Amino acid sequence: MKILGISAFYHDSAAVITIDGKIIAAVQEERLTRKKHDPSFPKNAIKFCLEQSELKIDDLDAVVFYDKPWLKFERLMLTYNMYAPKGFKSFLEAAPVWAKEKLFLKKVIMDELASIQEYNIEKLKLLFPSHHLSHSASAFYPSPFEKAAIVTIDGVGEWATASISLGEGKDITTMKELHFPHSVGLFYSAITYYLGFRVNSGEYKVMGLAPYGNKGSKEVENYKKLLKENIIDVKEDGSCWLNQEYFDYSTGLQMTKNKKWKKLFGLAKRTPEQELLQTHCDFALACQEITEEAVVNMAKTAKQLTGCENLCLAGGTALNCVANNKVLLADIFKNVWIQPAAGDAGGALGAALATEYIYYGSQRITDGKNDIMQGSYLGPSFKDYQIEQTIKQYKAKAVKIEDEQELLQKTAKALADGKVVGWFQGKTEWGPRALGNRSILGDPRNPDMQMKMNLKIKYRESFRPFAPSVTEEDSKNYFEINAKSPYMLLTSQINKDIRFELPEGYNNFSVKDKLYYKRSEIPAVTHIDYSARLQTVSQDTNPRYHKLIKEFEKLSSYPIVINTSFNVRGEPIVCTPEDAYRCFMRTEMDVLVIGNYYFEKENQPEWQKKDNWKQEFVLD
Repeated sequence: MKILGISAFYHDSAAVITIDGKIIAAVQEERLTRKKHDPSFPKNAIKFCLEQSELKIDDLDAVVFYDKPWLKFERLMLTYNMYAPKGFKSFLEAAPVWAKEKLFLKKVIMDELASIQEYNIEKLKLLFPSHHLSHSASAFYPSPFEKAAIVTIDGVGEWATASISLGEGKDITTMKELHFPHSVGLFYSAITYYLGFRVNSGEYKVMGLAPYGNKGSKEVENYKKLLKENIIDVKEDGSCWLNQEYFDYSTGLQMTKNKKWKKLFGLAKRTPEQELLQTHCDFALACQEITEEAVVNMAKTAKQLTGCENLCLAGGTALNCVANNKVLLADIFKNVWIQPAAGDAGGALGAALATEYIYYGSQRITDGKNDIMQGSYLGPSFKDYQIEQTIKQYKAKAVKIEDEQELLQKTAKALADGKVVGWFQGKTEWGPRALGNRSILGDPRNPDMQMKMNLKIKYRESFRPFAPSVTEEDSKNYFEINAKSPYMLLTSQINKDIRFELPEGYNNFSVKDKLYYKRSEIPAVTHIDYSARLQTVSQDTNPRYHKLIKEFEKLSSYPIVINTSFNVRGEPIVCTPEDAYRCFMRTEMDVLVIGNYYFEKENQPEWQKKDNWKQEFVLD
């Protein structure tokens, strides 16, 4: 079967084409439009997927949207009716959008497809699985497992905010759901908002900030106590109850009732550029630990309900790699697999695969070992002539190095010399994490590298940690992990034999002083609690990146490099050679490698464009 999956209109619009259950192409709209979290109809993503698969719309057996708009509208209307007349302003803003687009989504989709190319409208089969079924399908069907428990946790779909399902063969059976307005995902988003970060974007920041909190301190424990007594009640089964007296997301234009939160916690809502204090860190840690409790409890319930040895995770909360690691360490399941595009973008893939296996009843075949994600390298790639067009356009200076070994040795030498390298290879990654094809790389041994890359390359908060990419076969020599982490969705502690002891009174240090204390032999990827958000790199899925890391090992003795996404703050990860060169020239990166082309900053002509990335991109 040839199926086009679509997610759109909320955030992270995307398109996917599958043929007989194989993923042919997948890309988020933001990568092509350069609008972070672009919610618009993924016209450009669909065009790419059709071109990549060499299909026309008339060739498709089905076009599938990732949720049911009528059910979502029902939830919206019933919620407004429940709280009326409160929320009237919010209703006035939402109603025209629903009336114009979302209630008539079938027509919108058909019209948008017609703007891409002509097709026979009578032949078009348009389907709408539920939001959480799309998430569950995105977790289970690409996994290596014949049978698995499935846990999905996000903000909200139609009514469901979390679900536990059983996946077996080609079938998915929903066993338990948590319904709006109670939501672990919305709780975490509310915390994101209150700490001054953008919802649906800054949740990573809360996760990165939490380790700066003083674990077990009276401040953290007091915040947890106040939260559990007044804000959130985490049940034994992982579900939760949220006290709506403290929230405004149901009918308002903000997440929290700020005055009530300030009175309860003695902590005002933080503004985006406000200095981060220890109180913010302690608050973030309290919220992270409560979220982890809910996720682990839900995983335990999934085990009880299904009896499975395997667990699959999806939904936006599955991008919380710290919580994922807590599930792994709890030893509830033998194996855990997480969809790399766990958020709404991944819903497009889930919708397509649910149609393949549930609607059409195709037989699913797994080998029990390997997923079908192809390393998550599923997006656009570019040929030499396209790279050369960018070189010509900007009068750039580049050396083409045909010999791969020479290219890798030169790049590894640059890294070992303390240079920051933009690394652009092959297909764009699917999901929010750069996995070695659209990455900025650095030397993890350099204690100044975290500050340099945060402040001079990424232009973001200095507390943000960087991920290590380590060769899969060497990971256990440096990290306390007994699982693969190809998609950067698990954290791990640094091995004790490469850690440095912390000084007496460390907890009393300022946030800044904590940040810059050297904690291990690889300080640039060692977070403040000795953790790292790990990517294990396989020779099978990304042989060139694997070889580069091994070349770096020859010079440094460490088969590890810093890997952060190739973009600046607020910008989508780069997609094209032009995106990469522009980002390279507008930052303090030293070297750019696109395919076999090697660029050194010192050899480039002065950047003539007067553009300003701070004005071009909304800061997240």
